[in-house]
Amino acid sequence: MTPPRSRILGTGRFLPDGVRTNDDLAKMVETSDAWITERTGIKERRVAAPGTVTSDMAAAAGRAALEAAGVSASELSMIIVGTVTPDVPMPATAVFVQQKLGAERIPAFDVSAACAGFLYALSIADQFIRAGQARYVLVVGVELLSRVLDWGDRATCVLFGDGAGAVLLGPTSGEGARPSGVLSTRLYADGSLAEALIIPGGGTREPLDARALDEKRNKVHMSGQEIFKVAVKNLTAATAEAMAASGLAAGEVDWVVAHQANMRILTQVASRLDVPLERFVLNIERYGNTSSASIPIALDEAVRDGRVREGHNLIMCALGAGISWGGAAVRF
Repeated sequence: MTPPRSRILGTGRFLPDGVRTNDDLAKMVETSDAWITERTGIKERRVAAPGTVTSDMAAAAGRAALEAAGVSASELSMIIVGTVTPDVPMPATAVFVQQKLGAERIPAFDVSAACAGFLYALSIADQFIRAGQARYVLVVGVELLSRVLDWGDRATCVLFGDGAGAVLLGPTSGEGARPSGVLSTRLYADGSLAEALIIPGGGTREPLDARALDEKRNKVHMSGQEIFKVAVKNLTAATAEAMAASGLAAGEVDWVVAHQANMRILTQVASRLDVPLERFVLNIERYGNTSSASIPIALDEAVRDGRVREGHNLIMCALGAGISWGGAAVRF
């Protein structure tokens, strides 16, 4: 009997109603719509309303994924949330999502891998299902980055946005000539570049005090050039390895659902993979970089508008703080 593999049964997303355009930012910092668009491809991003917390967005996206799959929260075996902007430092945001969905007393935990968090969480869920230890696993990528940005720092405030995306994974037989499911995942990290993208304050290394708050050590700090240099190389390599492990050639890839970090990065990755940019699912112009949420948000958009259909070969890739990165091949 063929061992089970995991398959995406449903997708969902949540985007806050608040929109902050490049022109809005030009009133806050020394920048312009033309400057931001040329360097990033971003025109606007979503900003959550005061009072909204990360688990609110995660639960909304998760609920949509469950509804799409026709599965109830009571049937879930596990909830995994990828985020670096949790409701509180302890406990995990996933347990609040569990409460808000009305799920049973199942394992619920967070994964902190920044922009690669969704792929890390997807890989973990896939292993549990393949091992027969879980049936339905809800995987959520969610970020409320507007709360951890210095809105006076042009290097970071123009890039990021809020949002949540989710997928429900469940078992499939893996039989047939072209079985659907998660075909392969590849995950990596390089701690030597940990300082390049970091929130330095708030942990045991730099407990927050008046000085740290005044210096905004509790906000995102980034060395953009360092990240850019490794992003194209590492994303291309991880994606190529996931394709090779799945036996997929570039011409067999129907869609690349990539982390929406920077349009220049995505353009170079497309060129190196020899996959036309027209086959990339892109929404960076409207949402900016939503970190761990960006892949599942883009996937849900493409599923619901009919671009991604059953039998399509998908490649997913992401790179973020850590630095952490990875690639995955999925047949929808």
